[in-house]
Amino acid sequence: MVWNEKFECMDSEEKKKLQLRRLQETVKKTYDNVPFYKKKFDDIGIKPKDIKSLEDIDKIPFTTKTDLQDAYPFGMFAVPEEEIIEIHTTSGTTSKPTVSGYTEKDIEIWAEVSARAVVMALGTKRDRIQNCYGYGLFTGGFGIHYGCHKLGATVVPISAGNTKRQIEVMQDFQSTILTCTPSYALYLAEVLEKEGLNPEEISLKSGILGAEMWTEEMRDELEKRLGIVALNIYGLTEIIGPGVAQECQEKVGLHISDDHFYPEIIDSKTMQPLEDGEKGELVLTTLTREGMPIIRFRTKDITSLTHETCDCGRTLARMSRITGRSDDMLKVRGVIVFPSQIERALLKIDGLTPNYQIVVTRPKNLDELEVKVETSKELFSDEMRKMEAIEDNISTIIQKEIGLRVNVTLVEPKSLPRSEGKAVRVIDERNFE
Repeated sequence: MVWNEKFECMDSEEKKKLQLRRLQETVKKTYDNVPFYKKKFDDIGIKPKDIKSLEDIDKIPFTTKTDLQDAYPFGMFAVPEEEIIEIHTTSGTTSKPTVSGYTEKDIEIWAEVSARAVVMALGTKRDRIQNCYGYGLFTGGFGIHYGCHKLGATVVPISAGNTKRQIEVMQDFQSTILTCTPSYALYLAEVLEKEGLNPEEISLKSGILGAEMWTEEMRDELEKRLGIVALNIYGLTEIIGPGVAQECQEKVGLHISDDHFYPEIIDSKTMQPLEDGEKGELVLTTLTREGMPIIRFRTKDITSLTHETCDCGRTLARMSRITGRSDDMLKVRGVIVFPSQIERALLKIDGLTPNYQIVVTRPKNLDELEVKVETSKELFSDEMRKMEAIEDNISTIIQKEIGLRVNVTLVEPKSLPRSEGKAVRVIDERNFE
């Protein structure tokens, strides 16, 4: 099933014409109404009329998270403040948050792309969607909520946390679709098993899982333990929130609603565009937003694009699973490491759980990387020699994956912290000052 066949299955040439027209409108709107963009354009000597083709987007400077933080709170709005009917922000844990303002039309767009996402995840108006993403200033819960309303499905706005109640609602309401982070879905699976419930005793058929990086191995684990089709959703507050892209059941990449969000891949070092299939940093431009249009936003997410038609019939551009971020990758002893690489290695090993934590330190000016990983009850042993042999074997498997020797510490089941939102996988204790 396709929610909006006209746009999701649009002919590629027709779509390019639509994208160009919308890009030109967006560039003019930002130049006329957002001082930040007017200055950016004037500084390099270009005007909106200079954007005559999609390729001309390369002439436009990038927008960064720092730019948005510097404009806090409302400096990026392109409409009078009285036209903004909703505001969301990022967490702002290390600096000023980035603010996203929505007009009534923006909320309609958000509902539209989120409805597409729910349908890609097997959703229909007959489904009950248990929405465990957080409600509040975060965009997490609201995108799915609006999409369910647009579709006509029943949304259960339970938000994050209160896991025991989550299980009760899942059973009593016979929820058919689960939305949350992959790490929280794993925790729900653990609690279900602790309660003696198996997948056949709940009604879930699919999961819309995102807001953190996860691997194919994690997907396999979740599908086995929850009895669902586990599908990836992608979004970010700066662009609109969840619903920017979503996997369909073909599981061959996330469909970007590229009639609303124009995607590019660039080399993070040279800033030059890359071809389909080449991995680099995802850059997004909003094509239809009114309240806060954003041009060439550097997401820092590492992925690749394809414009081939999917077997599901959609012609939307597809992005591959995100393997890391250009700004949070670890560089240890000169080797670049992404947490997803370590997760992939761990999930190849029988007897380990997908709960792990990476700790990076720098004793005596030399980087050390420790991987703490929970074992199953069967594997955990008090015999020191046996434990050391298992840790050494795991370290060897990780080394084959990342090309770096690491220290592995086995810890007892359920001893690492659980998260009801994004899992904290990396603790970097190095002092670079």
